[in-house]
Amino acid sequence: MSDLRLLWGLAAWLGAWTVCGAQPTPPAPTPIPTSETEAPSNNGKEPATDAPRDRAPNNAQRVEITGGRNADMEERRQSTAAKIVIGREEIEKFGDATVGEVLKRLPGVTTPGAPGRGGAPRLRGLGSGYTQLLIDGQRIPPGFSLESLTPDQIERIEILRAPTAETGARAIAGTINIVTREGFTKKIHDLRLSLGHENGLNAPSVSWTRNDTIDTFIYNLSGSLSHTPRLSSSRTDTLATTLATGATVQDATGTSRTEENRNSLHLTSRLQWRLGGPGDLFTLMPTLFYNEGRSRRSFDLSQRVQDTRTDSSDDYNSGFVESSSRSSSQRVNFQWRQRMGLSRLEAHGGVGLYESQSQSHREEFRDVQLGALRRVDDRNEVHDRSGNLTLKWSTLLGQAPEGGSEHSWVTGLEAEALRREETRTTLQNGLPLLTEFGDNLQAASTRLAAYTQDEWSPNRHWAFHAGLRWESISTRGEAANGLTPENRSSVWTPLVHLLWRPDGGTVHPVQPGWPMGGLGKRDQVRLSLTRSYRSPPLGVLIARPSLNQRDPAPGPNTPTSPDSAGNPLLLPELARGIDLAFERYLEGGGILSANLFARRVQHLMRRVVGLETVSWAPVPRWVARQQNIGDARTQGLELEAKFRLDQALPGAWPLEIRSNASFYGSRVDNVPGPDNRLDSQPHATGNLGFDYRLRSLPLTLGGNFNAVPSYRTRLSEEQAVTVSHKRVVDAYALWTLSPSAALRLMASNLTARDYHSTNTLDALGIRNFSSTLSPTYVNWRARLELKL
Repeated sequence: MSDLRLLWGLAAWLGAWTVCGAQPTPPAPTPIPTSETEAPSNNGKEPATDAPRDRAPNNAQRVEITGGRNADMEERRQSTAAKIVIGREEIEKFGDATVGEVLKRLPGVTTPGAPGRGGAPRLRGLGSGYTQLLIDGQRIPPGFSLESLTPDQIERIEILRAPTAETGARAIAGTINIVTREGFTKKIHDLRLSLGHENGLNAPSVSWTRNDTIDTFIYNLSGSLSHTPRLSSSRTDTLATTLATGATVQDATGTSRTEENRNSLHLTSRLQWRLGGPGDLFTLMPTLFYNEGRSRRSFDLSQRVQDTRTDSSDDYNSGFVESSSRSSSQRVNFQWRQRMGLSRLEAHGGVGLYESQSQSHREEFRDVQLGALRRVDDRNEVHDRSGNLTLKWSTLLGQAPEGGSEHSWVTGLEAEALRREETRTTLQNGLPLLTEFGDNLQAASTRLAAYTQDEWSPNRHWAFHAGLRWESISTRGEAANGLTPENRSSVWTPLVHLLWRPDGGTVHPVQPGWPMGGLGKRDQVRLSLTRSYRSPPLGVLIARPSLNQRDPAPGPNTPTSPDSAGNPLLLPELARGIDLAFERYLEGGGILSANLFARRVQHLMRRVVGLETVSWAPVPRWVARQQNIGDARTQGLELEAKFRLDQALPGAWPLEIRSNASFYGSRVDNVPGPDNRLDSQPHATGNLGFDYRLRSLPLTLGGNFNAVPSYRTRLSEEQAVTVSHKRVVDAYALWTLSPSAALRLMASNLTARDYHSTNTLDALGIRNFSSTLSPTYVNWRARLELKL
């Protein structure tokens, strides 16, 4: 609860600043420079003569953009649909090793798991398909992880809080679009040498970026090579008691220690040709991501009370798992744009291949001197082939010379195909398991979509953005046992966005005591009414059963160690949503904003554990499957403030302040309360950060505090989980040695704390409780930045 109080305090601080800080703003201060100052640019993607995707309601009210943070904030202000834009200046500030570390500090973004060990980013606390992840406007390819991208390869990050017809409707929580290095702004030839240190291990990396132009040809090349060792440990306590008498059925403690080494090679490129006319372009974007790793996990199990529900002959005291893996993602995307008067025709798409191979060897011992009690060898290979094509036509229907009105329209068709081939063999003591399912699984998925989108600004005060999108997804699997599971779904999604500027172009002095004192020319109100959806992933629809190693087949298992399997009968989740936001843009690239949102979700999918009669064991076993369990709703408040401290408090230090706080609530209808919230959605999250450049030295300092309170989620009438609070403090120092060299020092997770989670499940008259504790560590990093 202390973290929740802290976040409410942050919200109160934001509110106080909103009331007392909305006074007449002094002249724009000089932005804090970084080691790499970006030149003003349209980045080569939207030439100035093109029909824009997000036009300003008042085209005559021109704003001079000077690059850096001002340009990012101006792009956000001019967008009809709500969009947060994070540029190079903010991306590279902390010298992060991965994009995931950058995202965790952005408004409304959380990452699950322990600090530094999180998974895919989540908007509004919702992941696993609720948050749409794009790279250059296209969905991330199969098997790809955002952790594979380094910040050096990123031009900007866009966060869309509501879906649009053009970007796609599979975005109930919102969309994160990662835009890679693009176009030509100035000649760049950078080399960056990094060394990280965590828990006694060193992690070196090197990255290189080259950007130049030759006549009508523009190229951008970047690559990175890294070695990442990790050492981690955890402790899990398990207690099972009868509900009737409280008698102990099981009391055990398991500990584990994992040593891991990973190597990564990432190569990206953008090759662009100007075709003659303004805005006529052809672009090729080849990419290669290669990762390999080896790990060894040793574990021990101490049973004070032995579990009588499982086969005691399988009980072990210690063991180890040795595993290795490698994966590669190869893809070539293309983009073609051709102007035709006031219209533009576009085609973009690509083909990709994802391959992964993994193998593991597990041995369990009751007494090491007597040899292994059980050996399990597992080998898995996955081959994903994918291709997609989008055709888009946009036109400018009307524009007054003085900018009084503007009208544009865009329509498009999309097609995407995915083919997966998976081979998996599992041997237990030399004998194959799950033979009835075969070693090979083939699956195919096809997606078709069509959309139309109309953007109209009738005058300086109003802008409308309306779209309609139809999308269909069909999935089919083929297994050796003759089963061919299929799933088909299609969704219509209407979407409407409204932007209102109370004082379109007239200079309106802002009075103290806002909002009661009046609205200014840089204030605006947004309203979005949307329909979105979440489709079941291919691996959830069609999945070969996976056996739990804690309680192996053919014996029984427990509810806390279930097997897992797919469910081809899943329906997509559908959501109706509303977003209402107020924004005030400050001089110097600052902003004050407050956003309210609500979503009503139908056909909620959730992992459900049940006792089933299965073909891979003579006794019933507990199996976890995704199921549609009913409806749910979620709502929240999102606050953000970015400003210079000396603007709010005359005479104060010129600190650049970044702060945001988000508060969430949710309820699943068919799950009794309390805490019947959506999976992994915290009550709140918040960030408070600053940047300060010393005037007497070429030194810039900064820091960030991120807090996520602990929370409890009731998954069903019988099961609940808890997650401990997270408090992460990051800091950096940038020393500019010369115009061509800089040294950046960074520390992440300075207040390292143990990460704690619990799981409680009542089944068959027994309460099963497990508690896992994982220590976390401070991560230090030094990076030398050279301009060649």
